[in-house]
Amino acid sequence: MQLLNEQEIERRKDREALINLGVDPYPALSYPINANAADIHQNYANRKNDYKAISIAGRLMTRRIMGSASFAEIQDSTGRLQIYVRRDDLCPDEDKTLYNTVFKKLLGIGDFIGLKGFIFTTQTGEISLHVQEFTLLSKSVKPLPIVKRDDDGNVFDGFTDPELRYRQRYVDLIVNPEVKETFVTRSKIISTMRNYFDDHGWMEVETPILQQVHGGAAAKPFETHHNALDTPLFLRIANELYLKRLIVGGFEGVYEIGKMFRNEGMDRTHNPEFTSMEIYVAYKDYIWMMEMVEKLISQIATRVLGTTQAKVGDKVIEFEGPYKRLSMFESIQEYTGIDVSQMDEKALREVCKDMGIEVDDSMGKGKLIDEIFGEKVEEHLIQPTYITDYPIEMTPLAKKHRSKPGLVERFELFVNGKEIANAYTELNDPIDQRERFEDQLKLAQRGDDEAMAMDEDFLRALEYGMPPTSGLGIGIDRLCMMLTNQSTIQEVLFFPQMKPEKKIKVATDEEFIGLGIHPGLVPAIRELNIYTIEQLKGLNPNKLFNDICGKKKKLKLDAPNPSKEDVANWINA
Repeated sequence: MQLLNEQEIERRKDREALINLGVDPYPALSYPINANAADIHQNYANRKNDYKAISIAGRLMTRRIMGSASFAEIQDSTGRLQIYVRRDDLCPDEDKTLYNTVFKKLLGIGDFIGLKGFIFTTQTGEISLHVQEFTLLSKSVKPLPIVKRDDDGNVFDGFTDPELRYRQRYVDLIVNPEVKETFVTRSKIISTMRNYFDDHGWMEVETPILQQVHGGAAAKPFETHHNALDTPLFLRIANELYLKRLIVGGFEGVYEIGKMFRNEGMDRTHNPEFTSMEIYVAYKDYIWMMEMVEKLISQIATRVLGTTQAKVGDKVIEFEGPYKRLSMFESIQEYTGIDVSQMDEKALREVCKDMGIEVDDSMGKGKLIDEIFGEKVEEHLIQPTYITDYPIEMTPLAKKHRSKPGLVERFELFVNGKEIANAYTELNDPIDQRERFEDQLKLAQRGDDEAMAMDEDFLRALEYGMPPTSGLGIGIDRLCMMLTNQSTIQEVLFFPQMKPEKKIKVATDEEFIGLGIHPGLVPAIRELNIYTIEQLKGLNPNKLFNDICGKKKKLKLDAPNPSKEDVANWINA
């Protein structure tokens, strides 16, 4: 049973009234549009002759009824436009129903309408549409939140609750137009990245989202089951191993922009599903990749911001390269004063203990170093910084360093204390790769649920031979956060993951009777759209008394009228 408030009930009555008048609240038609709000505001002053026959559609957002004429505002995808409606323009004949009843009484804020007319400027200088034809396109039966703005743009009674905004993003986009700009920028970031890769001849591809072996990253997967094949499957945590298979197959540059899924915690920078870009280019190494990333991100920033500088909180980030470079060990020594480069697992555990870093028995040498780095270094990396040359234990898929034993050729790009890119000179030695996977299996046996699984098919692909290759992954969501100055990942996701909404429990007759309500009055309670005890508790006792007595009479119920004291006792019980 759907619980409706008073406004929702009235909206449904308006819908029925429209139908009774022969007005379809949801007509099936293609409405012609030849202008939008932004275009009109930008160009009308210089091209007035072009706006004498306008056809536009949008959502009704405000109304000021003034007898035989009215002002209102509509909102389309580009912004708002004031409209002027005269009764005699809409209804030139004797029948004034379209204006007097439909427009004035049965339209509501949020309804979609189509309008035809001409643009003019009011005496107060407001560019407006003089409406000559009006068509209802879609009736809204749920009222929008009322967001008030003064002439200076200050917002009052705003739709600002994050829980509601993220859960009802469709409402957020309607009443908070600035939110839309964040997602327009996100789209530009992705399209600029795609165009950069395409211009270099690298091909966009698609790889499986459901995988038999979860690999390509250290993360806990989501698991499901395929009934027809009777086999377990995993939502991908990365697409790396499939993209490398395509390099083996003969493509020299491939990339994919798509969703990844990791069964991990949620916070300001993590969502269980997120968008990642991964690219692999043959005959390149991680040094070349650093230079490419600098060019790519600089170009993206210029495209969406008009400059390589981005304001992030109270900081200004410069995305023009070259970026600072520090090895993993150098960064730990710089910000802790401790050289961990020669330490074994036991010594690293002691360092973690001394620093108050929580560790467990499942963590190997690489994980311990990563914990130290995450706790003591990351927050200091504000301007774009490459952290390079990671311990081999941390990176099972990267090539051993050409000159530094025990390390691999890897970098991560950190900006404002967060990692936004990860890249390797890719490991293409199948024997070495198998040994790395076997080491991961040992970690899994120790309880590391993020350890990589053995992927025999990927190893077989490497055995056929993979050319020298460099690979890169960029977290699209975090990059968008930085370039739109957002502090939480939820602000750059249309629909972030949320806990399920709590279902409202409809009260039984016995529960109403338990409050002291006469059984014969329960139908009157329900007729008043009171379905829960919580609804009842929030009502005014005097109004409820009058409403109950009125409904009882109308329904001809066989029950005595309650007293005002009775009604007050129900509410306070």
